Amino acid sequence: MGSQPGPANGQMRFFNPGEAAFVRAAVARLIPSDELPGAIEAGVDQFIDIQLGGAWGAGERLFRGGPWHPGSPSQGYQLPFTPAELFRNALRAIASDVELKGKGPFEHWHAKDQDAYLTELQKGTRDLGGVPSNVFFESLWGLTVEGFLCDPVYGGNRGMVSWKMIGFPGAYANYYHLIDQHGIAFTRAPMSLADNGRGEVMLHPDIPAQPMAKGQ
Repeated sequence: MGSQPGPANGQMRFFNPGEAAFVRAAVARLIPSDELPGAIEAGVDQFIDIQLGGAWGAGERLFRGGPWHPGSPSQGYQLPFTPAELFRNALRAIASDVELKGKGPFEHWHAKDQDAYLTELQKGTRDLGGVPSNVFFESLWGLTVEGFLCDPVYGGNRGMVSWKMIGFPGAYANYYHLIDQHGIAFTRAPMSLADNGRGEVMLHPDIPAQPMAKGQ
C-alpha cells in the first residue's frame, strides 16, 4: 500500500462521483457507525480512493504475465486486472445493475436493502465486467478493514479512531524506557508512524506508479 496524501477538500482522485457515492454507502454498511465510530468516521472511502489512485492500484508490484486460468482458493488472486481495473469494471457493472432495479441510487436505499445487495455480491459469482461478484466483495471488504485499522500515514483510520477504540498504541517503535517495566498498564495515546511529535500525521508524497530505475 502506498503512503500518499489524501485528496484536497475531500475530492476523489480515482472514483467518479457515482462510484464514490456507492463505495461510501457500502463501507458505511460494512463497518457501520453506532455508539462507536465506523468506516465513515475513519475515512475508509477516501483511503480506498487513495490506494486505487496510486501505485498499488496501478499494480506496481503485481505479476501480470498470466496464464489467466481459474485457480483454486489456495492460489489466491488469479484475474488479469490491476486493483484499479477490478474496481472500475465492477463498479461500472454495479451502476447499471442498480439502475435497472429502479429504486434510485444505492446510497439512497434503505439500510436493509443495501445489506441484502452487498450479501448478494458476497455470496454470488455473477459477472461484473469480468470480475466475479464475490471477488469484488472480498476486495472491497479487505480494503475496508485495512482502511479502518491501518496507520493513518496510509490515508485511513482518520484521527486514529479505531486505535483509540481498541486501545492500540500504534506501531511507533521507541519503547526502550519500558523494557524493564513489567505488569504495568500502557495507556499512552496512539501514535502514527508519521507522527511529527506534535500529534500531527504527515502523509508522505506520492510514490511512483512505475518502478524506479536503478540509481534513482
